Amino acid sequence: MKKLMLAVCLASAAVLIGCKGEEPEESEAEPAELLLYCGAGIRPPVAQMAEAFEHEHGVRVVVDYAGSEVLLSKIKLARKGDLYMPGDKHYIDQAAKEGMIDSQQSACYFVPTILVRKGNPKNIRGLHDLLAEGVKLGLGDAQACAIGRKTKQIFAKNDIPWEQVEKNLAFQSMTVNELGMQIQAASLDAVIVWDAIAGYYREHGTEVPIPPEKNVISTVNIGVLTFTKNRALAEEFVEFVVSDAGQAILAEHNYRTEPVQ
Repeated sequence: MKKLMLAVCLASAAVLIGCKGEEPEESEAEPAELLLYCGAGIRPPVAQMAEAFEHEHGVRVVVDYAGSEVLLSKIKLARKGDLYMPGDKHYIDQAAKEGMIDSQQSACYFVPTILVRKGNPKNIRGLHDLLAEGVKLGLGDAQACAIGRKTKQIFAKNDIPWEQVEKNLAFQSMTVNELGMQIQAASLDAVIVWDAIAGYYREHGTEVPIPPEKNVISTVNIGVLTFTKNRALAEEFVEFVVSDAGQAILAEHNYRTEPVQ
């Protein structure tokens, strides 16, 4: 009986050893993933670039679109993600000061412009006309998005008190895209948006350019976050954005890829 029990134990041990030595079939590995925090005003070309990058590298690019300030707050709280591309370099600089940016490069440039209802019924020709009685004005919220912060700088540069602007301020948005939609809906008389965004609303609005000497241009940078878990891949995405192929996509969507004088 003892011999029988010993034989059974040895046989069981042999089976267990054999099982341990065999590697289980590996399931298909999940594709690598990049999380990009992106200003809402850059959405159209970035969506196209993300799709092209996914196709070329076999990875997944998850993009969180929102106002630049909103995204910065998210990054501070979450302390995760791979890339940050706000609507103005200011936000990248703020993130860098807090040790959250490993590297950055310039991607494109935004020029603020006035967008009015089609045909310009309120005869708005410049910044001061936005203060006229009866004008319903929409601006970005400076505490939420880059266009809001830039707009405040423009009024300050032209010695236009914010208190006067507020008298006609009928709507404040969390993103620049919402301002264009207000013109499309004919809910407002005028808004200040990026030039590239104004291009999407030509059917519903008329652009009134702000003279260069009165304007404040925005530089759009993309940065690699210090807590990325996919540094090499994140850096490749940045290189794609600034490459001829990436710049061509930006230009296709009427985003400026050359510095604006």
